[in-house]
Amino acid sequence: MSQSNKSLEERIAKSILVLKDDLNTVRAGRANPALLDKVAVDYYGTPTPLKNLSNISVPDPRTLMITPFDPKSIVDIEKAINVAGIGITPSNDGKCIRLAIPQLTEERRKELTKTTKKMGEDAKVAIRNLRREANDTLKKQEKDGELTEDDLKKELDSVQKTVEKAVKDIDDIIAAKDKEILEV
Repeated sequence: MSQSNKSLEERIAKSILVLKDDLNTVRAGRANPALLDKVAVDYYGTPTPLKNLSNISVPDPRTLMITPFDPKSIVDIEKAINVAGIGITPSNDGKCIRLAIPQLTEERRKELTKTTKKMGEDAKVAIRNLRREANDTLKKQEKDGELTEDDLKKELDSVQKTVEKAVKDIDDIIAAKDKEILEV
């Protein structure tokens, strides 16, 4: 395996990791602390990730409980959740914030599967762009005399196989997330 193919695999792995992180923020009808990963709270003038300011727990499958380390920040946290647009209204009892995850309607489930499919397509486009870059680099190496024509063909085949495996992995990840969303 060449250096460029190793680099390609690392970059593909990063793209897949980004896809998984994005999918975690898609609400699937079950309480998942990752739903709040992208929520930033204005804490003393600094946007701070919610998970750095509080303990996030799942007391039951349909509830997220946020217990701030600093009780004075509870209003700011509540405001940040409302602004984040996750579609859940927080309830505040003075000590902690509860998010009741509503049951998803059939229509909403279908919308969410469309969203996940788009995320998957975006990840595939990113990987295809990585393939194009890798192929261009290999063709340039052959032109500069660093690779023979046979080596170029082997390397291009290797790149293609790596990309095909990554696309299959993305399809599997999206299928698993869709199954989770459609589960009643």
